[in-house]
Amino acid sequence: MTELTRDQVRLSRRMSLVLRHRPETAGLTLDANGWVPVPVLLAALGIDRAELDTVVAGNDKKRFAVAPGPDGVDRIRASQGHSRRVAVDLELPPATPPAELFHGTPRANLDAILRQGLRPGSRHHVHLSADVPTALTVGRRRSPDVVVFRVASGTMAAEGHIFHRSDNGVWLTSVVPSQHLSIKRTNP
Repeated sequence: MTELTRDQVRLSRRMSLVLRHRPETAGLTLDANGWVPVPVLLAALGIDRAELDTVVAGNDKKRFAVAPGPDGVDRIRASQGHSRRVAVDLELPPATPPAELFHGTPRANLDAILRQGLRPGSRHHVHLSADVPTALTVGRRRSPDVVVFRVASGTMAAEGHIFHRSDNGVWLTSVVPSQHLSIKRTNP
């Protein structure tokens, strides 16, 4: 994977904004599953297909999925992370999670999470990582002072909690009650 240039990172962020949170800012309407035809996105953002393909291929978290539409025209969507205000169904089937998953977050959130568990906030789901290094990276997006929680996902699944795995490997669930959390690592 080639590292993206500053302009390509800006484009990736713009794509995330319009495909996950505010499609109307680019005059877009997502279908029920979050897809928009690639030619429509290209026109809305004033870019060409080569720029789009570079950003999709170079995105370190594989945030975007491109697939042929039923009409043969390629379409694109965000792999996960949509705001609640964007009604989408990613059609992800339930999946059996590993025994444990991880969630990285700034230490400032520690007390609230220990009281309330993990909640999706403004998103559709709580996002969980398969390993500690990924959880650390996610948590460090907002603060260098990070706590990584271990999630007893196997126990949760046995109790009836539903999990999904997005196209880019992020584990999703509606909520993680505090009794299924323990602190795995703190990062001063």
